[in-house]
Amino acid sequence: MWRQPRARLWAVAGATAFAFLIALEITARHYGLQGPITIQAREVIFPPKSGFLYYAGMSLMMVVLTWRQRFIALGTAIGIDIALVVFRWAIDAEANGGNPFGNGALWVTLGYAVIAVTRRTGPERILLLKGVGLGLLLVIGRKTGDTWLLVTSKARPQVLDQYVATADHALGNPSWLVGRLVTATGPIGFNFLDLVYGQLALAAVVVALYQLRHVAVERRFPGHHLVRTFLVIGLLGPGIYMIYPVVGPVFAYSIGTDHWASVSLWSDTWSSAQWAVADLWPNTPPPIGTPHHMPFDGITPRNCMPSLHTAWATAIFIHSRRGSRFLRFAGTFWLIATLTATLGFGYHYGADLIAGVVFTLTIEAALRAHDRGWDRSAIQLVAYGSVVFATLLVSYRWLPLEMAEHPWLFGPLLLLAMASVIYGYVRTLAQWEPKSAAPEPRPEPDPQPEPEPELVRPVSDQVAG
Repeated sequence: MWRQPRARLWAVAGATAFAFLIALEITARHYGLQGPITIQAREVIFPPKSGFLYYAGMSLMMVVLTWRQRFIALGTAIGIDIALVVFRWAIDAEANGGNPFGNGALWVTLGYAVIAVTRRTGPERILLLKGVGLGLLLVIGRKTGDTWLLVTSKARPQVLDQYVATADHALGNPSWLVGRLVTATGPIGFNFLDLVYGQLALAAVVVALYQLRHVAVERRFPGHHLVRTFLVIGLLGPGIYMIYPVVGPVFAYSIGTDHWASVSLWSDTWSSAQWAVADLWPNTPPPIGTPHHMPFDGITPRNCMPSLHTAWATAIFIHSRRGSRFLRFAGTFWLIATLTATLGFGYHYGADLIAGVVFTLTIEAALRAHDRGWDRSAIQLVAYGSVVFATLLVSYRWLPLEMAEHPWLFGPLLLLAMASVIYGYVRTLAQWEPKSAAPEPRPEPDPQPEPEPELVRPVSDQVAG
């Protein structure tokens, strides 16, 4: 088995991921933070930060189970959570900001890992371990991402917001425009978009469950599905945050999320006014001038370039195209709502969104090529997307003033660059799709000769005969 290229690839990927987790744990401890391994181990017993995340991970694991096993797993998880809630209430233990549920789902997922090792053999063991791994990857990926965002705020004290904000003049400062629109909608509009924005992972799980709905019957996973794209985006994207640290207009040009304190129902808000260039967002676009590096606090994540919310929403949109009409509508809605929220909340510039779309399409093309086999069209598309993405980052950093001074030239060029990657992806994907063979014309039956009518002799002849 270990001689097979796919087995070696999974072994290398697993070892790399484990080494990355160890390195991130050490780095987080260096900055006085809890690492992903510590957080994950703690939430086996203590109330988790997001109980919905654990149930989403368990639902992905359950795609390999029969319906009877799914009901047993879900009932067991709920029973464990109820028992833990009663126990914590009895000893007067507080949740400390965590959810009172979620541990049960994690226990059930880990329990099926034990069952796979001890009670399953052969292909059934591998299939169940894949299901468990899929669910745990969603959970661990989220914990790793949260830790990484905190590390970016400590490791990158200088941010590049002035460069991106200057380049954004070429696009007409869309964050300022959409920010005014969201502000005009008041508490209803803000909290509705905040709910959609915060439940992006839930939308991804719904689409993934639709794609994986036949795994329990076919006893195998499809070659490519949304979870793979989601995880790769989450793996590669945060690395660019360290190269291109940006906090977003609501922080660099306003007072931080405290801007929404009067309308937000459940989001935590804080002020970063002392670090901002000025309180300009969303009413007054920043003046055009030579951009500079600017210091920022050690709390706010540098998670703008590229916009991973845009990247993930784009991936959901792509993978929902083959679903039912409702799923296609939901994918379109989530993309539009996420783009509106990322700009309207002041979390991103327009330049971030363009980079996020190109980033996703390039990753999606590479994953599909890996599944079907690399050919000339795949290499060209991935290479072209990578070049466009790198060119965008270089332009935002080294040509922002020229872009701001010539918006009628650089604005269309930015949109054209994104559109060219979209067109290349759609055209290449159409070439990869299996073409249904045209039905062969059915041969027409040979005309049958009509039977000749029998000659009837006259009655007189019959009597004479």
